[in-house]
Amino acid sequence: MKNKNNDIILNGTDCKSAAAGESSWNLPNIPHKGWTIVDVIDIREDGQSEDETDYQTCMMCNYNRIRYVHIVSHPEVENDFEVGCVCAEKMTGDYINPKRLEKKLRQRTARRITWIKKSWKLTENGNHTLIFEEHRLLIFKDKKTNKYKCKIGEVWGKKSFDTIDQAKNAVYNGIDYLKVKGEW
Repeated sequence: MKNKNNDIILNGTDCKSAAAGESSWNLPNIPHKGWTIVDVIDIREDGQSEDETDYQTCMMCNYNRIRYVHIVSHPEVENDFEVGCVCAEKMTGDYINPKRLEKKLRQRTARRITWIKKSWKLTENGNHTLIFEEHRLLIFKDKKTNKYKCKIGEVWGKKSFDTIDQAKNAVYNGIDYLKVKGEW
């Protein structure tokens, strides 16, 4: 938990946060071991460019160029910590899973980049279409809103997008969602 000064609260005790410039490794009230990985996220998961996204700062060592954020929890700390891979390994004592989970996200990012570069066919009425794993995908520009909309198979998307790349990312996410639900 953080108070109004953005200090970390550990069992009712205020501790200076890493954001204040001091490494949490040096703070006596922050446990160094016994943490558990909750999740790992890519802060640029939706394909934003480097200049569109700020990096995260590791709450443990204060390194400020974290893209793949490892969220860890500890029974003695009220809030989760958001840290980099190296700190996650040290805090959890697990030198396999943090790297493995981050690698999985990096591979997903590589697939997304390949996905964006796929060559979609342009139909005579200006729509973009692609047959992928036996499913027809469609991206079209709404004449009223001048925004892009998507269709995956027979499922129409509900959101609109400013750019074709945003729409392609949405289709990519939609396919992942359908695969998880077993509907692909």
